[in-house]
Amino acid sequence: MSTAKKQNYLHGAAIMAATTVIVKIIAFLYKIPLGSMRVLGDVGFAHFTVAYNIYSFFLTLATAGFPVALSRMISAADAQDRPAQVQRTFRVALGTLAGIGGAFTLIMLLFHQPLAIRMGDRDAAMSIAALSPAVLTVCLCSAYRGYCQGRGNMIPTAFGQVIEEGAKLVVGLSLAVIIARLGRGLAAASAGAIFGVTAGALGALIYMALYKRKNYPEQPYGTADVPDSRESIMGEFLRIGIPIAIGSSVLSLINLLDSGLCLNRLQSAARFLPEEAHALYGVYGKAQTLYNLPSYFITPLTLSVVPAITTCLTKRHRAEASEIAESSLRIASLIAMPMGVGLFVLAEPVFRVIYWGSNPAGPRVLRLLGISAYFVCMTMMGNALLQASGQEKLPIVSIILGGIVKIGVNWVLVGNRSINILGAPVGSSCCFAVICAADYLFLCQTLKQRPRLSRVIGAPALSCAAMGVTAWSVYGIVSRLLSRPGTPLDRLPMAVAMFIAIAAAVLVYAVMIGLTRSLTMEDMALIPQGEKLGRILRLKNRQL
Repeated sequence: MSTAKKQNYLHGAAIMAATTVIVKIIAFLYKIPLGSMRVLGDVGFAHFTVAYNIYSFFLTLATAGFPVALSRMISAADAQDRPAQVQRTFRVALGTLAGIGGAFTLIMLLFHQPLAIRMGDRDAAMSIAALSPAVLTVCLCSAYRGYCQGRGNMIPTAFGQVIEEGAKLVVGLSLAVIIARLGRGLAAASAGAIFGVTAGALGALIYMALYKRKNYPEQPYGTADVPDSRESIMGEFLRIGIPIAIGSSVLSLINLLDSGLCLNRLQSAARFLPEEAHALYGVYGKAQTLYNLPSYFITPLTLSVVPAITTCLTKRHRAEASEIAESSLRIASLIAMPMGVGLFVLAEPVFRVIYWGSNPAGPRVLRLLGISAYFVCMTMMGNALLQASGQEKLPIVSIILGGIVKIGVNWVLVGNRSINILGAPVGSSCCFAVICAADYLFLCQTLKQRPRLSRVIGAPALSCAAMGVTAWSVYGIVSRLLSRPGTPLDRLPMAVAMFIAIAAAVLVYAVMIGLTRSLTMEDMALIPQGEKLGRILRLKNRQL
């Protein structure tokens, strides 16, 4: 018996929820200073974004699905009290992931120049090379994470992610600032910044290996405990992991193609000079950092909803599964919609305060991405519900459809000089709107009762309308009071007006949620510790 304690799925979901918020805040703190004009600026951030998109594609292809496959296999062997099977399964998975990660690391290292040229950003080559070891390191780390999760323990995964992000923040940001001050150029500064990802992954790997050695030491087993052959274990590992990896990598591939398409279309069709094109794409990357924030709050919800749906369907409680699905979509909508509206309404001060001095297109890009942010969050929830319902192949179909739309829209709009980079967020909105529509149709076919859009969208839309008007009005009034006649608003007064507007908007939204009774105690039960929060907010049970 291991010394590490197991947690039930709600406890594990709560741990991961808290960790996700911490990790994403650290990631936010990592990227925001990099985008400042004193470190990378718009052009340098473009090099960073291109290299990171290439890394994300290889990493998703190498790891997405395999930790899940390993955790399932480890959990099954552990439940059957087969320590020899557990040990051999881990060793086979570790070796397999080492081979996959090593191959992708070599591809990035040996072909960093051709990859950068192919993406239309020759200066990103150094960043791609600096990031290449991270693929192997994260692959090895994912084996340890899958093992611990299979033993019912989310703690090492949580702490490993915090270590990874913390080291990335300290090492990457420090190197970027030092190299920038030495005057080595934006390409070198971007490589230094992105090397923090490699350093963070190495730190997490060391922690995970030491944790397993201490808490899950290999123990002798009797001759009666005969593990399966390595070939059969590898076959099952690949059989479970590959379909999930393919589904997850499709969107990464689309984003990768989109990076090269945007840069190439800005230069070839829209006739921007290379430096102008990189500045425009860099500001798009900065806006993406902000527009990704709403999705950070949806991930913990999916961790709780997926096992709840799976349990209901296993027990043939299809009506209850349908209720949970509708509640989860409504909660996701209540979280995502106000954040998207906030980005849309306050795009100018939000972008200017955080990225002062960036390309003037930034606020307009962020405003359009605010629309896309809502669809991204609903896509995450829809995909999770389909996967929990045993329809893990259907999200692949919807993602491919959305990807085709995204590439087509970007090809036309980004190549138009008068629209240029503004076409990219329009393409993203169209892409995820198509995915949401396809997921909804698939859910209607899968579940006993189709989720009612009036409940999912209606109340949040009414509350967000009041919130948006409040944010727009308050910011306009306060900014005029703080501004001097005939001069543009400075950064500090703009920040003050923005925070006052956000505070007023949050208050109005909370009041509207209470008036419209958008949330119930049944909804809050899906969120870790949600029932306690529901009692504090005096929420009522759903009226039948």
